[in-house]
Amino acid sequence: MGQIKAIITDFDGTLVFTKEANTKAYQEACKLCGHEFDADKYKNEAFGLRFNEMCDYVGIPQEIREKVKELKKKIYPKYFNYLELNLPLCLTLIRLHNEGVKTCIASTASKENLNNVLKYLEIEDIFDYVITGEDVKHGKPDPEVYLKALEKCECNPEDAVIYEDSEVGFKAAEAANVKYISVNQNYE
Repeated sequence: MGQIKAIITDFDGTLVFTKEANTKAYQEACKLCGHEFDADKYKNEAFGLRFNEMCDYVGIPQEIREKVKELKKKIYPKYFNYLELNLPLCLTLIRLHNEGVKTCIASTASKENLNNVLKYLEIEDIFDYVITGEDVKHGKPDPEVYLKALEKCECNPEDAVIYEDSEVGFKAAEAANVKYISVNQNYE
């Protein structure tokens, strides 16, 4: 491996532990649509999936999905007090960013939700680039989001490191030929 030129991080569950905030926001959005949200199934099996895949997995009916999605975006900020910043990773990113290493978030999360969290946590200035679900056609394990990050950072795979928390993310990093560091958080 050459000198590290880019640090790329996943967002949900890696840079920011968002599972509880997302769960509560989805529960409320579904309740407003007359649907009971399976919080346990979401937390244990569907967290991190793209929206439609998550809906398929936890059983959110097709006819209410767009309403749930829009309500969740509006409701989500009221649960930001449940967010937990991965402080060691954040401090590492700040230090490397200040040393000239490119820093990038590569997530299939919603751009609006992600940007709102970055502003709330006051960390939006430590990233050179932010790539979200709206910037890619395919979710992880497809490597598209990481390949776009490499392109933005003008970096070869061997000169980058990815921080990731999920099996689909590990597969995406491997498919992009980038070394990754596994981040774990116990949500219990």
